[in-house]
Amino acid sequence: HIAATTFGTQEGILITDRDKHILRVNHAFTRLTGYSAEEAIGRTPHMLQSGRQDAEFFHSMWGTLSRDKYWQGEILNRRKNGEVYPAWLTLSSVTDADGQVTHYVAAFSDITLRKQADEKIHQLAFYDLLTKLPNRSLLRDRLQQAMAVGGRSHREGALLFIGLDNFKMLNDTKGRDIGDLLLIEVAKRLQDCMRSSDTVARLGGTVARLGGDEFVVMINELSEDAQQAAAQAHDVGERVLASINQPFNLQGFEHHSTASIGISLFRGDEIGMDGLLKQADIAMYQAKTSGRNILRFFDPAMQLVLEIRAELESELRQALEKQQFRLYYQIQVDSLRRPLGAEVLLRWEHPERGMVSPLQFIPLAEETGLIVPIGLWVLQTACAQLNAWQHDALMHDLILAVNVSAKQFRQPDFVSQVQRVLMESSAQPSHLKLELTESVVLENIEDIITKMRALKLLGVSFSMDDFGTGYSSLQYLKRLPLDQIKIDQSFVRDISTDPNDAAIVQTIIAMTDALGLNVIAEGVETEAQSVFLHNHGCHAFQGYLFSKPIPVKEFEKLITQYT
Repeated sequence: HIAATTFGTQEGILITDRDKHILRVNHAFTRLTGYSAEEAIGRTPHMLQSGRQDAEFFHSMWGTLSRDKYWQGEILNRRKNGEVYPAWLTLSSVTDADGQVTHYVAAFSDITLRKQADEKIHQLAFYDLLTKLPNRSLLRDRLQQAMAVGGRSHREGALLFIGLDNFKMLNDTKGRDIGDLLLIEVAKRLQDCMRSSDTVARLGGTVARLGGDEFVVMINELSEDAQQAAAQAHDVGERVLASINQPFNLQGFEHHSTASIGISLFRGDEIGMDGLLKQADIAMYQAKTSGRNILRFFDPAMQLVLEIRAELESELRQALEKQQFRLYYQIQVDSLRRPLGAEVLLRWEHPERGMVSPLQFIPLAEETGLIVPIGLWVLQTACAQLNAWQHDALMHDLILAVNVSAKQFRQPDFVSQVQRVLMESSAQPSHLKLELTESVVLENIEDIITKMRALKLLGVSFSMDDFGTGYSSLQYLKRLPLDQIKIDQSFVRDISTDPNDAAIVQTIIAMTDALGLNVIAEGVETEAQSVFLHNHGCHAFQGYLFSKPIPVKEFEKLITQYT
């Protein structure tokens, strides 16, 4: 006999006789099912079934109930209005003194909200909130499965690591909302690519977002032949690149995007999940440094290059503290070969590697931002040297040319940095010349002009380095407060044998003259080059014909020979 308190519960309750005819229900039953007591009494609980669970399910349920007198589990019920909902059901059988069943009692609750909450938690745990793609956790699960399957089938799988190019610039210029829109659109295109690719449609694959602008496409069960598998993965990669190359409409703003893709093939669990992700990431980085909008496969040689690079970067960070940098000086002379000064060149004297080539470490310093503190050290050391020469009759008129990188010049406090260095070193500002490359002046021309003018007021002069190799237009050239143009050595090299180079050099000299600027040629190695340049009105020269870059003591000796 059932206590009245049980009937007052929030759970729906029904009691049946031994033949499963309903004898009694509570108010919660009516609230949950939509059936009144009158409609339910006399019928069997079959009236609540949704038809979504098969006979096997009910056979197992009644089997457990007759054996244990109790069953509990999840069931799909149907309300009177036809709506199907998940319920948590507890069934008990009531027996008499002889152990014969006299009644059945069912208590059930609607667990729709709990299921939704569970689903939400699952979504948060395994899916990216922004793009709704699988996240890193779910990718790892699927990758683990794919590796296990591939290990048994001996087929290759592929991981495509996709990074959007210049995404940070879009975020910085157009704002995070537009950046997020692009990520959502890219996610859709990647899924479309997977659906429209025969390879992926046949073999199955996963698109996931790792975070930021990084996505991963995993393809299972490619060919057993590694080369064929690589070709299949390459096709999918090309399809992805082509898709991302199509313009994106982001709230009326047309954006053109490209991606860099790194591909790593796998068979079974040879290198583990983290190793595989790292390989694909390394290959993607290689694609970015090779010019973007391309794809690269991981290979061990690439790994070695990157390991050497990482080692070099860590040693480069220590080089400043450990005072391993040296300044070398390459003389600059006038048309009568009188010393005008020198270009200051940075050298790295490594305790084990010896002299490290600037071609190796300068690009690395620029990429890592280390060029800023290194550049400041060069400026300080050059200005200290100018001050040391102030009371030396042979040296005190020399001008030192110091290279300034784009990153360094773009520092908001660059002008005050130079000011401070000049003040602290007591060097004459008129003896300092800053060499800028065309890449420095290309971005934010107004800011560049303002900084140049402020430094010119101090007495500092400016030379444009590598002129003719970049993109500067005459418009820029006319506006920049320059003092000198430097003709790049690539034009000087074949000046006496290549009519094109000769014509370019003549044009640069004539143009520089018209703008009222000085001109200097670098990379002068032969008398023939020197004579040609002199005859066409070049004012100053630098190159191995006069001297290679040398340490300061040798440079001071050289000046005595020249004078």
